[in-house]
Formats: sequence, C-alpha cells, structure tokens
Amino acid sequence: MVMARVRGFTLIELMIVVVIIAILAAIAVPAYGRYAYRARRPDGQQLLLQIANAEERYYSTNNQYGSLATTPGLGYNDPAISEKGYYQVAVVVSADPAGNASAAFTATATPISSQAKDACGPLAITNAGVKTPPTTSTLNSNGSCW
Repeated sequence: MVMARVRGFTLIELMIVVVIIAILAAIAVPAYGRYAYRARRPDGQQLLLQIANAEERYYSTNNQYGSLATTPGLGYNDPAISEKGYYQVAVVVSADPAGNASAAFTATATPISSQAKDACGPLAITNAGVKTPPTTSTLNSNGSCW
C-alpha cells in the first residue's frame, strides 16, 4: 500500500510564524504606548489653560493672583483633577521679580494613574505664558510635550 501524503504545516513553519508575530508585537506595543501618552496629554493642557484663564480673570478683579483654595477662589478643588483623571494641577502663587506679593503664578499639571510614566513628565504654565517642558522638546520620540 502506498501511504497518502499528509498535507499541513510543519512545526518549524509554525515556529517561524510565531517569531514573526512576536517581532511585530515588540515593535507595535511600545509605539502604541507612546501614542496613548500623547493622546492623553491634552487633558492636562486643557486644565492648565483653563486655570491660567481663571487666574487672569481673578487678577483683573483683585489685582493679585489667587490659589485654587482661596475663597472666593478660582472655582477649582486643590489639587484640581483633570476631566479624564490623567493629571492633577497645583498652583503656586508667588511674588514677581519686583517683589510684589501675589503677582505671579505657576500652574503645574502632574501626570497621575496610567499617564504617570509619560516621558514629558509634569506640564506647567506661568503668568507670563511660559510653558514647560518647552514646545520644541521631543523626549523619547514621544512627540511635542505642548
């Protein structure tokens, strides 16, 4: 009797496919992670800009900047949590370089929860509109921080 040839995949062929899939996954997963950090960053940026605007409105009325917890304050909790919960913002009110009390502020958005490992780290804005990290910063190919 002649044995019929069995058709199918050999173990070597299956292992080659598994290795190729593993290599593609090793490339795709970190790229997706960096994209996810970039996609969640506007959550903190938006809250920082809202607080900076609230500070300017407060300054135009009271001739000084207010903290988040002052009464009547800016209308935010201290620390303020972003809408989607990826950042918490704290505001430091200080004297300006001329020594005028409560004439400068720095609002800092610190990443929390799943955003905590973002390469950009904390985002900040001052009363002068200076944003840190700088817009030109591209850390770990993670895109522009601002």
